[in-house]
Amino acid sequence: MSSLFQIENLRVAYPQARTLESWAVDDVSLTLQPGERIGLVGESGCGKSTLGRAAMRLLPPGSRVEGRVTFNGESVFDFSPEQLRRFRGEAVSLVFQDPMTRLDPLMTIGEHCVETLRAHRPEFSRAVAKERAIATLEAVKIPASRWSQYPHEFSGGMRQRVAIALALLLEPKLIVADEPTTSLDVTVSAQILQELTRLCQERQMALMLISHDLAMVGEYCDRIAVMYQGKMVETGGAIGVLTKPQHPYTQSLLQAALHLQGSTGHKDTLKTEQTPLLRLDQVQQHYTLEQNILSWLLNQSGDRTIKAVDGISLDLYPGEILGLVGESGCGKSTLSRTILQLIRPTAGRVEFLGQDLTTLSRQGLQNQRRQMQMVFQDPHACLNPLMTVGDSIADGLLIHHLATPSEAKSRVEAMLERVGLTPTDSFYHRYPKDLSGGQQQRVAIARALITQPKLLICDEPVSMLDASVQSQVLELMLELKQEFDLTYLFITHDLWVARFLCDRIAVMNAGKIVELGNTEEIFSRPQHPYTQTLLGAAPLLSRLK
Repeated sequence: MSSLFQIENLRVAYPQARTLESWAVDDVSLTLQPGERIGLVGESGCGKSTLGRAAMRLLPPGSRVEGRVTFNGESVFDFSPEQLRRFRGEAVSLVFQDPMTRLDPLMTIGEHCVETLRAHRPEFSRAVAKERAIATLEAVKIPASRWSQYPHEFSGGMRQRVAIALALLLEPKLIVADEPTTSLDVTVSAQILQELTRLCQERQMALMLISHDLAMVGEYCDRIAVMYQGKMVETGGAIGVLTKPQHPYTQSLLQAALHLQGSTGHKDTLKTEQTPLLRLDQVQQHYTLEQNILSWLLNQSGDRTIKAVDGISLDLYPGEILGLVGESGCGKSTLSRTILQLIRPTAGRVEFLGQDLTTLSRQGLQNQRRQMQMVFQDPHACLNPLMTVGDSIADGLLIHHLATPSEAKSRVEAMLERVGLTPTDSFYHRYPKDLSGGQQQRVAIARALITQPKLLICDEPVSMLDASVQSQVLELMLELKQEFDLTYLFITHDLWVARFLCDRIAVMNAGKIVELGNTEEIFSRPQHPYTQTLLGAAPLLSRLK
């Protein structure tokens, strides 16, 4: 059988590389057959994404590229602009990690789909294009009633489903999926990857799945290729690589992943006789959708209310790590923003340190927010690219008038050392773009801790990191909890991370808490059918035989 896609001795250097030896991808060769699924794994910065972009000629101008890439026997590097336009989308589709880089904020979801189809299939009428688009969106669990909404009205996971639907619209022969389920919960990840697997088999469509999730790659891919420092260090059948890894780097990746999945972390005995640090009482966050004629026709039920948070009552005790898990769009992030009063609840009370935050003035809220800080999913997006690391961390001290500029500098240097960013003088003057994903997240944690808060709300803080860096950051968070006497509300869709870190787990579905209990009880004796579904869908390395 002739190869569908072949990469031969590929080398890539970015324009800013100081020497020609600074190869982001260094002498990599890879072959895909029609219908084959290969997982490309490795730590952040190893060259995985660069390889995928180079193969589709999506590198920045001035990049140095050597080697050969062929598709169906034709050289991709020799394609004319018209051939390249047809190649991207019709032959190969790319699913990015961040769906907002793929979606135009000024276009509705429906417009995205129709424009994509008619750009490549001008013979399609608008009605035919819409019919196919709605069917594709429904395949990734996006109802027709959301056709006229904009990307900002979707959760991160829902936006990723749209990006995957756009990739599937033109029925390509190869999908290059770059961390396509990073922002998705386990049930939706399983649904989408099962759908991709089915399509690969039915249409002889190949899949290059770029991921840091070894268990997921092992479950859905035929082969695994491991990259390290720009080189391909190990390839082989998925089960063989994950059960008998040969290269030391593959062994270390596997060990880090097994450590997370096999450990229950360091649980504290919960002292429920204490006064709760945070108390939620029947908190609601309801939204009413505006409808135009088209959306009204698609959804004539008349129900235009989204119950993002629907009557949640919850106590969080001092020193506790409470995990909040559930699928994308279930209301986890909305609840966290409601707790911080970044959005005011439509009903209910949020008590923190005995005060009802919903009744406080703006100045009163600012005083309380010093005691409540947040660590976001994407550290790069929440760090100002024009501010140095030192200035970003010091900002909270200066805003809350907790230190003079000279005092702030010394406190920032001490915090940098505590989160493992040494030498501190070097990191103090760097910019976010000069740091790896793991280093950026350490900066985000340092910035959150600098005001000495009592509560840290962590919204998917390690979901974008590979297994080895995840393990390092989580261990750091456990150490900091003890040192700074912290309480964590830890939001995640990764059940194994929740099991490793959390004392208790609250399972959220459709805006409600459907199950709450000690971590081990949730994992060993889940009561609610939704919790059972979540646990059944989570990829687990020990299941791979």
